[in-house]
Amino acid sequence: MWENAAAEPIEPPAAHPEQELRMSGVDWLRVNLQRVFALPTPAVDWLLMLYVAIQVFDDFSYGDPVEREDLNAVIWNTLVGMNQNTFWLSNSNNLAPLVATMILKWQASDQAERAGKADARSFVWRAGYYDVVLMVVALCHGTQRATADASSVLGLYGEKFEDYMKEFSHA
Repeated sequence: MWENAAAEPIEPPAAHPEQELRMSGVDWLRVNLQRVFALPTPAVDWLLMLYVAIQVFDDFSYGDPVEREDLNAVIWNTLVGMNQNTFWLSNSNNLAPLVATMILKWQASDQAERAGKADARSFVWRAGYYDVVLMVVALCHGTQRATADASSVLGLYGEKFEDYMKEFSHA
């Protein structure tokens, strides 16, 4: 069914500001993971728990406000939910090194940003989550499908380099 079909991500919610009812970034990501990449529900659930945790940790690290409800959900998901997820349990040997690398890359990017050295490399290293998504596609559908869908996985990354650099232009 999907073996030779390259995926095309659905446009992000911000692409249609004229729409009164827009889906959240998490809902948009869920739709893409389910419909475009045809990932099984446990894989989607695990990826979304990881994504939300990353967003909350990133906000917290910059001193941005974090809602108590979001923090409570991340505490539960990172300490319990993600570890009990059936997709994680079946694939943790492949995923744990990628998650560890994603964290190390984010920390290196964060250090560069705080030192006033944000550049294209730090921008790319912030996006380690999508390395994990690509591996999940490979684990679920094989490397041929992952290769065909790789550029579409890259298309999930919503931040533009120019916008990233604007965050640091005032520093």
